[in-house]
Amino acid sequence: MSSSPETPLLTTADGRRQLFACYRNGLIEDTVRFWFPRSVDTEYGGFIHCLDRDGTILDTDKSVWAQGRMCWMLFTLYNTVEQRPEWLEWGRRGLEFLDRHCFDTDGRMFFHVTRDGRPIRKRRYAFSESFAAIAYAAHFRASGDVTSARRARELFDRFTHWNFTPGVMPPKYTETRPLIGMGPRMITIVTAQELRLHLGNDPQLTAWIDRCMDEIQRLFVKPDQQLVMESVAPNGEIVDHFEGRLLNPGHAIEGAWFIMQEGRHRGDQNLIRRGCDMLDWMWKQGWDDECGGLFYFRDVWGKPVQEYWHDMKFWWPHDEAIIATLLAYELTGDAKYARWHQQVHDWSHQHFADPEHGEWYGYLHRDGGASTTTKGNLWKSFFHHPRMQWFCSELLLDHTSKR
Repeated sequence: MSSSPETPLLTTADGRRQLFACYRNGLIEDTVRFWFPRSVDTEYGGFIHCLDRDGTILDTDKSVWAQGRMCWMLFTLYNTVEQRPEWLEWGRRGLEFLDRHCFDTDGRMFFHVTRDGRPIRKRRYAFSESFAAIAYAAHFRASGDVTSARRARELFDRFTHWNFTPGVMPPKYTETRPLIGMGPRMITIVTAQELRLHLGNDPQLTAWIDRCMDEIQRLFVKPDQQLVMESVAPNGEIVDHFEGRLLNPGHAIEGAWFIMQEGRHRGDQNLIRRGCDMLDWMWKQGWDDECGGLFYFRDVWGKPVQEYWHDMKFWWPHDEAIIATLLAYELTGDAKYARWHQQVHDWSHQHFADPEHGEWYGYLHRDGGASTTTKGNLWKSFFHHPRMQWFCSELLLDHTSKR
């Protein structure tokens, strides 16, 4: 699906209908169909998600991130698209697997377990907890189970305590050259937004959103250089070394739409503009004018990047850019976002999509050729791509009905 650069699909009624159909039909008939029911582990519970191009199992180990994310996605579809009993049941079984196998004795969660739930790896950071929190919150909305509501809030509190209480998380860096990352702050925002949506307004959730949006703006957003840093010194200074100069355009663009979405929720044009600025600057940093698509890493000063995969094209930044450009256009009406949306939509569907077997490849070379046929691993599962298709189709449905 494509249009002329002069007339992006978003700018016409027929084009918007085409985009809605692309996202909604792609979600249900392509992505959901690829993952389910084949990923449901009927023997041990949870989901098997390390899959090859045709759905063949590559590995039976389970990412705890993926278990929470896939549960959340299933419950979200149940809550907003169609109340299919199997979506609710598969998600419920996923939560049972989390409860039985994915928590350590200290209350924290593992990152990587065997198929039957024996722990393999536990990481220093606490993102498993955030993804489990949104899954329990969405389950509460779907089922009314108050235990899930309590679990969601407990996990959010554990996530924020671990990530933001000084001295609790083991430091990644010594005091010689400490760095802090944007990741915990942007994930706090979107996790709190999900809990607010499903559990109701709570001043503490709003306070966490406000704090993290403020820290991103003060420490990571650099208006003078027109960019968003991935990591900075604790006072917000750019550290002139490989890791301190690193830009991750996809990550910043994902954070940008979280902030735009908060502006949309509050009717706050300043927040919307803040998110759009982040999108504008990191699109220009990340878009590959020669081959198309978004670079994975860039250097703040334009120097060579240390990571050898810096010029590869990963699936998830493109999913996030599709969301961000659509949301920016719907909120501002700025035609450049319609053009950018068309640009990233067309390139992504041309190169990541697999018309024969469904879903998207995860990893491409710079020129758009597949680096591997992997459709799922410990990082890629039923999350970023279906979230994009779901979010975009819901946004188009909502805004089109109001026009």
